[in-house]
Amino acid sequence: MSELPTSSKRRSRSSARSSGRSSARSSGRFGEAQKKAAIEQLGWGIPSYIDAPIEVVNEEILEKIHDTSLKVLEEIGILFLNEEARGILKAIGCDVNDATENVRFDRDLVLAAIKTAPATTTMTPRNPDHLVHVGGKHFAYSAVASAPNVSDLDGGRRVGNRADYQNMLRLNQYFNCLHFVAGYPVEPIDLHASTRHLDATYDMLTLTDKVIHAYALGPERIEDVMDMVRIAGGLTEAEFQATPRMFTNINSTSPLKHDWPMLDGAMRAARRGQMVVVSPFTLSGAMAPATVVGALVQQNAEF
Repeated sequence: MSELPTSSKRRSRSSARSSGRSSARSSGRFGEAQKKAAIEQLGWGIPSYIDAPIEVVNEEILEKIHDTSLKVLEEIGILFLNEEARGILKAIGCDVNDATENVRFDRDLVLAAIKTAPATTTMTPRNPDHLVHVGGKHFAYSAVASAPNVSDLDGGRRVGNRADYQNMLRLNQYFNCLHFVAGYPVEPIDLHASTRHLDATYDMLTLTDKVIHAYALGPERIEDVMDMVRIAGGLTEAEFQATPRMFTNINSTSPLKHDWPMLDGAMRAARRGQMVVVSPFTLSGAMAPATVVGALVQQNAEF
């Protein structure tokens, strides 16, 4: 038999490889290799606690903490550095001193307000498969927010920038154990502060489809982000306001004080039906009423 020309040999080998790939696809072996994820992980889901929470203190001490916290609100009050917020609180019956910007709360008013809060709620992003349940036994995780620096094995430690910020968002989207975007996973310092929220939110909405956070730092930022979330979800204003689609959080700036920008942002988010988380800046209680409450409880409780 005469030998095939070299070009024909190449075509024959190419045909054999192609046939082999087709056979592998039909048998499922090649398809399974293609489908295999780079990192194996559990499917998407919002976890929940199975066991009852640990009781750190008994009922008697817990009641003393509760009573003392109400006493702080009644007798000491909180500084609200926002005239509109003070006007709202005055209208519902709080004792407001505009000269000192201090607001004191009747305990019955506080207890009545607490009863209006739902035990659970849901935040629904543009992808409804990634909704987040809040409250009850549910808990959710996210990456850290507003870190000033980023580090990796190739580039070492450096100031945050948009390229690294985008890569962090891609990781947040990929991992099912991260349920929402808590803020900028690293601060993109190379974006100008005056328009950073526009570019950063655009990246959040195009590189992820999970619930996102908006910084409550004055009128423009919070309103812009809410509008962008609404537009990305293809929602009317009524649909956007009907259920939480995102969230913001405000922090006390020092013990018993809330500043103007964060109060303004919180009120704007609340008016449009979005979730507002109120927390101390440091969770140990160093910058919130918990510091005062804890000191008073220690003085009065018998351990």
